[in-house]
Amino acid sequence: MTSTPGIPDFPMTRAAGCPFDPPPAARVLQEEAPLKRVKLWDGSTPWLVTRYAEQRTLLADPRVSADISRPGYPSPAPLPKGGSGISFILMDNPEHARLRRMVTAPFTIRRTEKMRPAVQKIVDDQLDAMLAGPNPVDLVEAFALPVPSLVICELLGVPYTDHDFFQENSKVIIRRDAKPEERAAGHQALVGYLDELMGKKLAEPSDDLLSGLATRVNAGELTRVEAAQMGVLLLIAGHETTANMIALGTLALLEHPDQLKLLREGDDPKLVASAVEELLRYLNITHNGRRRLALEDIEIAGETVRAGEGMIMANDIANRDPDVFPDGDRLDLSRDAHRHIAFGFGVHQCLGQPLARLELQVVYSTLYRRIPSLALATEVGQVPFKHDGSVYGVYELPVTW
Repeated sequence: MTSTPGIPDFPMTRAAGCPFDPPPAARVLQEEAPLKRVKLWDGSTPWLVTRYAEQRTLLADPRVSADISRPGYPSPAPLPKGGSGISFILMDNPEHARLRRMVTAPFTIRRTEKMRPAVQKIVDDQLDAMLAGPNPVDLVEAFALPVPSLVICELLGVPYTDHDFFQENSKVIIRRDAKPEERAAGHQALVGYLDELMGKKLAEPSDDLLSGLATRVNAGELTRVEAAQMGVLLLIAGHETTANMIALGTLALLEHPDQLKLLREGDDPKLVASAVEELLRYLNITHNGRRRLALEDIEIAGETVRAGEGMIMANDIANRDPDVFPDGDRLDLSRDAHRHIAFGFGVHQCLGQPLARLELQVVYSTLYRRIPSLALATEVGQVPFKHDGSVYGVYELPVTW
């Protein structure tokens, strides 16, 4: 990527020694204006929307498209031939709404709350196994990745015994520097896997989400390919994002012992819920912005976004916007952070956010109490961070107790 005078390249680099903070250059742009031009890998110069208010306005605007197939869409990387295939999150209404409705019910707050005992058992079982194993240990491999993988497998009806297969292919798909053909191969492998599983659900349905999709396939409401692609989306989103929040959130708390103490010694569910929202606001694992396209000319913040121009909603800096979150660079578990946009906003906001919140609440209220002496087993500067992917986190987190 070559530089364009006056227009900075995007994504931007975090400051050394500040792994939890957005890139300083992005913060400078935020201070300058609500909308600024940036340059992407392909030479295009979409708008970077830097502030909270403008992001919420645009994400709720029906003149703004999430359709990755439209010309001008600010894709974070070259698309594989045939498009992305990542189901409804990169579509517009009415097709987005039609497909999303088919999987909404299992992710309601009431339905997910009924899963709390099952999630608690998964967390306890994984901690039992970790405590019985070697010390130090990689928290990602031993706990952060297995917990949400087990939960989403149970919900979808995917055999957890296949976790190595779907985790490895998921990593390729979300790696920003993966070649288009590598991402296409990873995606096709998962579509093939879910399609085969869908065949089994069509023949012998059970009480899980994929069986529910199979019922819709039989009713002619959904094609089998659509069902398999939706399964891929839910499987990837259901384990990758939460796994990274568990590990990165733990590291952030270990680096802020005063805040960790609140969780370890308190027993108020409201504090735990508040801590989850604050960590989501503070960390922003979706760190390359939400990509959108203007369908019509849009006047906003003294600028005109022309039809066909791309926009990037930089949620990491929006969630530190001082007009909304005073002293936003400080991690404060007692803060009322519920207005954050870590899950997006508008019709495309994250479908699985009730489940993610539940899992994080169970983890953050259990891990540090059961292992009160939990500590980093290396220097924070030696922890490998995921700067190269669409989801931010750590590749490994060596811990001891």
